[in-house]
Amino acid sequence: MKLIIVTGLSGSGKSVALHTLEDLGYYCIDNLPVFLLPAFTQKLQQGDDRRFALSAVGIDARNPSADLSVLTSMLPPLQEYGIRCEVIYLEAQDETLIKRYSETRRRHPLSSDDQSLAEAIGRERELLAPFLSAADLRIDTTGTNQHELRDIIRGRVGARPDGALSLLFQSFGFKHGVPNDADFVYDVRCLPNPHWHKRLRPLTGRDRPVQEFLGGDGRVGLLQQEITTFLENWIPCFEADGRSYLTVAIGCTGGQHRSVYLTEQLAAHFREHGHHSQIRHRELNPLQDTEKR
Repeated sequence: MKLIIVTGLSGSGKSVALHTLEDLGYYCIDNLPVFLLPAFTQKLQQGDDRRFALSAVGIDARNPSADLSVLTSMLPPLQEYGIRCEVIYLEAQDETLIKRYSETRRRHPLSSDDQSLAEAIGRERELLAPFLSAADLRIDTTGTNQHELRDIIRGRVGARPDGALSLLFQSFGFKHGVPNDADFVYDVRCLPNPHWHKRLRPLTGRDRPVQEFLGGDGRVGLLQQEITTFLENWIPCFEADGRSYLTVAIGCTGGQHRSVYLTEQLAAHFREHGHHSQIRHRELNPLQDTEKR
């Protein structure tokens, strides 16, 4: 039996995630009251109904704060009953959430005459804070549309072999902000920058001229090897600790050349060595996103 709890900030894509999981064969329940979770999981462990072998529930801040505060303590005992439980936490920057609510004209579940939208979002962050430490997979949807979020869920949850560690290598540009959902962040701005070469500037790290430029520099190869060695040494420890997901973010100034090149190289290396590895280039055109390969 496997149970996924999908939670996070309202407007960050919980319904999209649940619909995607439903398409992947999960029996999904949205807005489940926390007090019903023990009864639901008990039914899962006692029953033999294959419809519930893969289940997912959506839980949000509309639950009483007291219930939310104790929910994470309910999760470890599930393993003892043979239920593999994962928590997916969805979030986005405040400005993005406010824009989404303005565009859809929907009401935030915690907003009121005495509490503005920005204040409601802040309160929601406080209520859901315990889930951050319990989250197996944290997804920042600030720069992600519904189609991209579906692809992320399909790739990281649906395509992951049962029991395997899912590796995501993500490139990004520091001038657009550091990803909130990364486990490791590597700054590669110290490497030679193709941006300063006129013929390379309009290209990306996925184009051969940029790859030849960076691949021919010993400093790039040395940093790539040191990142590879670090991950090779520590990935087994994460796997032994029962981790299901690991996100490695590689950042340069604009997220177009150096970070993209190293992200491609690292993902290819670990894929060749038997790891479930995916790629996401945050600053590139989604249509060119190699995560969809």
